[in-house]
Amino acid sequence: MSEEQGSEPKARAAALSVASNATLITLKVIAGIATGSVAVLTEAAHSGMDLIASLVAFVSVRKAGEPADADHPYGHEKMENMAGAIEGTLILFGAAIITYEAVQRLVRGGHVHTIGVGIAVIVVSGAVNIVVSRIIGRRARETGSVALEADAFHLSADAATSGAVLVGLVLVAATHAEWIDPAIALVVAFGVAIAGVRILLRATRSLVDESLPEDELDWIRSTIRGLGAERGVVAFHKLRARQAGSRRYVDVHLQFVAGTTLEAAHKTAHDVTNAIRDRLSGADILVHVEPRDRVEPGTEIEPPAS
Repeated sequence: MSEEQGSEPKARAAALSVASNATLITLKVIAGIATGSVAVLTEAAHSGMDLIASLVAFVSVRKAGEPADADHPYGHEKMENMAGAIEGTLILFGAAIITYEAVQRLVRGGHVHTIGVGIAVIVVSGAVNIVVSRIIGRRARETGSVALEADAFHLSADAATSGAVLVGLVLVAATHAEWIDPAIALVVAFGVAIAGVRILLRATRSLVDESLPEDELDWIRSTIRGLGAERGVVAFHKLRARQAGSRRYVDVHLQFVAGTTLEAAHKTAHDVTNAIRDRLSGADILVHVEPRDRVEPGTEIEPPAS
């Protein structure tokens, strides 16, 4: 399967998010105008941020699936990380808008009416977001897509905030305490801001080439020791690994015992590459072979027991 073919499932998932968010924005705006609820209107604003983020995710996963070219010899995978950073920033912007509107309503006051319409729309919105976030989340896990992971995360957050708004509308209907509506909106803003920060941090870690998790690095080290011990590998060093989008990059230097033929060293390097790629699906791996007499600090490999 080519990279472009592999990106199609991610693009379809992103397109589903775009369609659902566009529909929910329309419903929430209508419900917000009908009820006069600032919480419902801020939910519409939140979905607006979601729609922009979903569009960014859709474009990024298609771009990330394009093969490497002369201008981008390492591929386009970091487009997904950039999309995640944009999504996180948009979510924080949405939280600021919600906070501003809620504070204005608390100061100036307001009236919530035809609450039944708002409740119905929020129930539908929450249910749709739960279903869509699970579909996209599953596809994100299958493909390792950072952009889809961010999209699924903030759709889940949107479903949670819809639940908070629903509780607020029910309480307003039961108590006629109008201040509950903007107070719930502030709670929503806080939850949205936390989601935005988490997504932004997740994306920027990859943009600055943070190393792979330690458990994956430990697995790579143990694999090299296991394969190399009986094949003349006496040490390895300069192990580096990072992730861009859904692809991982690994490079390492293997040192061989004196007298090892180039053919044998090359065969071992291929076996190490295939073993790592089987575990880290689609990884881009570079193994450099060199003689042991090069004095480099590294990890010694214990010879097999005789």
